[in-house]
Amino acid sequence: MGRIFISAGHGDRINGITDPGAVVGGTTEAREMILLRDFVVAELRSRGVEVLTVPDTLNLSQSIDWINARARRDDVAVDLRADAFSNPSVRGATAYYITNNDQRRKNAELVLLSLIRRVPQLPSRGAKPDSDTGLGSLPFCRLTVPPSLVLIVGFLTNPDDRFIIQNQRRDLALGVADGLIAWNRVVSGVPTPSPTPTPTPATYEAIDISINNQAYADRGILVSGNAYIPIDLVDRLGVDLSKAPNVTRINYRQIVFVKAVELRDYNVSVAWNAQTRTVLLRSILKICPGTIDRIMGIGATTEVQLNLFLRNNNDAALNQFPDIAKLYREEGSIEGVNYDIAFGQMCLETNYLRFGGDVQPSQNNFAGIGDVGGGPQGASFPSARIGVRAHIQQLKAYASTEPLVQEVVSPRFRFVTRGIAPLVDQLSGRWTADPEYGTKIKAIVRKLYESAQIL
Repeated sequence: MGRIFISAGHGDRINGITDPGAVVGGTTEAREMILLRDFVVAELRSRGVEVLTVPDTLNLSQSIDWINARARRDDVAVDLRADAFSNPSVRGATAYYITNNDQRRKNAELVLLSLIRRVPQLPSRGAKPDSDTGLGSLPFCRLTVPPSLVLIVGFLTNPDDRFIIQNQRRDLALGVADGLIAWNRVVSGVPTPSPTPTPTPATYEAIDISINNQAYADRGILVSGNAYIPIDLVDRLGVDLSKAPNVTRINYRQIVFVKAVELRDYNVSVAWNAQTRTVLLRSILKICPGTIDRIMGIGATTEVQLNLFLRNNNDAALNQFPDIAKLYREEGSIEGVNYDIAFGQMCLETNYLRFGGDVQPSQNNFAGIGDVGGGPQGASFPSARIGVRAHIQQLKAYASTEPLVQEVVSPRFRFVTRGIAPLVDQLSGRWTADPEYGTKIKAIVRKLYESAQIL
């Protein structure tokens, strides 16, 4: 296959100064075409194509001489340019070829089509003979020895075209490279591979959306059995996706959709009604954003809701500790600790009051608090209330520097650096060695809020 000569079009040199071509919107034709040329060259070389770039210090006639002095059989040449017009609404791409050359017309159409395929928002003004230009002919098309084209990639005077030239340079370069390779194959007699069929755009089932028991005006889509919702709704749910780069997103019909189930980590309850084909979302209603993470605060559940949640996870949970929910609400409120978080931690540590580890139910130790001196079974407390109080105090030691309201009963309170872990995640590796400890507590609290219809 032959080589490709590429010139970044600009005006002639006058009195030793290069004419930059059109000057629009703080940029010039020369600058934009040089930048585009560099992208095209890099793309072509990455595909194994030999490329020669015309030096930018040469004027038009010198550029043509430079190409002609090096040209070989089967080479092609292109001059990349941007146009300008007094009417800013005029826009689009054009490939100019030498008049009355039918083969060159086909080459121009091939290159132009490849460009528009990559940048469909750029209008095509068609392949045109160089006699259609204001000068009546283009020296680059007429005087260059290798087959040559002048490719106008848009109008700098049109805001839309200028945006594409400056912000979609990579797409433009891919389109130009596709066209130049296809053209070069034709000139070199190399068979052109059959084009890969354009895949049929995917279509997805539209689904309804309910948020906080209210129908949402827009609709979501179902992708491989997963509900996706428009990103605008995510903003309304109070989720800042700029801090959630791993949440799955897809573009569909010019709209960004987000995988709904992945919002559960951001205090959003997600459910599915198969009968009505509706994704059910609930955002935080009774608690402020962030309180699921912050240990110091006010719980949102009632005693009945806590008991129901515990019973749903362990039928026998309340047999031995019937007042456990009441104790956590009372003791947490006294010290300003979010009793929902403390209750969730208790559920994790005791497996919903099943115990089963080294700590026995009779120890009234609901949070795996160790004994001073490192006894194998941990600390013991004389009653369930004192055990809950010790748990609350130990959480406050980690999360706050405020003094305790009640007398210290936690044996390890004095060993904690006060205020070192105000957030649940910061208990990981401190309360236990488990690096996912905080995540597990938050998962239980979310389940609690979902069962109580707070989320």
